Amino acid sequence: MLDKVSTPARKRMTKWLGAAAVAALVAGGAVESGLVAPNTAHAELRSAAQPIQNVPSFADVIDRVKPAVVAVKVKVQNVADRSDEDAGPQFSMPDLPPGHPMERFFRQFRDGERGERGDRGSRQQRPRQFGQSLGSGFFVSADGYVVTNNHVVDKASEVTVTMDDGKELSAKVIGTDPKTDLALLKVDGGDDFPYVRLAGQKARIGDWVVAIGNPFGLGGTVTAGIVSAQHRDIGAGPYDDFIQIDASVNRGNSGGPTFNLAGEVVGVNTAIFSPSGGNVGIAFAIPASTVDQVVTSLKDSGSVTRGFIGVQMQPVTKEIAEAIGLKEPKGALVAEAMKDGPAAKAGVRTGDTIVAVDGQPIQEAKDLSRMIANVAPGKSVALTLYRDGKERTVTLEVATQPKGA
Repeated sequence: MLDKVSTPARKRMTKWLGAAAVAALVAGGAVESGLVAPNTAHAELRSAAQPIQNVPSFADVIDRVKPAVVAVKVKVQNVADRSDEDAGPQFSMPDLPPGHPMERFFRQFRDGERGERGDRGSRQQRPRQFGQSLGSGFFVSADGYVVTNNHVVDKASEVTVTMDDGKELSAKVIGTDPKTDLALLKVDGGDDFPYVRLAGQKARIGDWVVAIGNPFGLGGTVTAGIVSAQHRDIGAGPYDDFIQIDASVNRGNSGGPTFNLAGEVVGVNTAIFSPSGGNVGIAFAIPASTVDQVVTSLKDSGSVTRGFIGVQMQPVTKEIAEAIGLKEPKGALVAEAMKDGPAAKAGVRTGDTIVAVDGQPIQEAKDLSRMIANVAPGKSVALTLYRDGKERTVTLEVATQPKGA
């Protein structure tokens, strides 16, 4: 009988019953003084999970911009004129010193693009596409102008673009610029094509981006990632200034756009770095600012006109900086001022170091190349020179870059 149970046992039973009663009340939804109501507990759980709702959805952006992205199919009249390397996102192997730790990875990627495995010495022939290659592109105007990569349409005898709804249209090449790997196409037959705009502001490292293109001929493929780095020089050309992204980009994505969350094009996908030839999360895009300049020039004249001042340059190393008295290795050392060139006429000499253009600092030699190339011929610029331990300024008129320069 309960009245004969010893006191310790009774206390244990009372404690157990009390706990069970509290559990039953909570489970049943009863609200007593000092107890947490179930609805309140659920609200706290919902509050804790609230940040999940802040993860961005790209669906609205994609709905707006995807119709402007096209697949580009190219026929080449003579397959022998076009190497396998022309058919996908890539870049030439940089000039690396012997034994450089990145040399093996660049070589493997190059050989993988050719259908080889350089590390094993065995050739694996990639299926030929009967003189066809695939890429991507996008409309930049309602009257049918399409941007893509130069290497996508190089040596093309026929170009066809396939729209998002599956409609195929013939396109002609208006102009190409191998130095930036850009090309402009024109599709006739309408003035209401869906198009997208180039971003006016530079993407920041960490910004979300969305890439859309035609990887492996699949068409209409969307991938997302972030801007991983800026101002990448991959040894592809004299004006390298790539955006690095980690959105998945593969063969066939060449020429396709990378968008910000406002639906503006921040870059044109052009190359990947991969030991195997497939996506490993390192892709490179031509910045919208470069695309805007090149496309405008191609549209106006079918070619790109660049500024020229007539100097041969070399980097300023730490040793050179110490030798000439610069506090830090920066600027572009003039190895030669070409006779009768704009720089020589303005008084620039061999051995001068150009440290600024119109007040904008030059950190390395390639900065000077890019800045002068973007100056319209006929315009005057001020060069800040470092000579004999002092800075001086000279003004010159920029000339037109000779063909082949």
